[in-house]
Amino acid sequence: MAWFAIICEGVIELFVPDESFVAGLLAWLVGGWICLQIFHVDPIAEGILLAAGFVLLLAENVERTAREFRR
Repeated sequence: MAWFAIICEGVIELFVPDESFVAGLLAWLVGGWICLQIFHVDPIAEGILLAAGFVLLLAENVERTAREFRR
């Protein structure tokens, strides 16, 4: 049964390489949903804000990974 746990861990690491990046994406997504539901933000503006946030999160993750790689 240990081999099954090893395979599952490998598959999870394949799709979720950085837990903080995934947590940031989920937090940004939930925040966007809350803005749409509570504040009734225009969906087009919300889409632009969500995309900008995702790009910023990705840029931060790439920068942090590159900094760790240089060490």
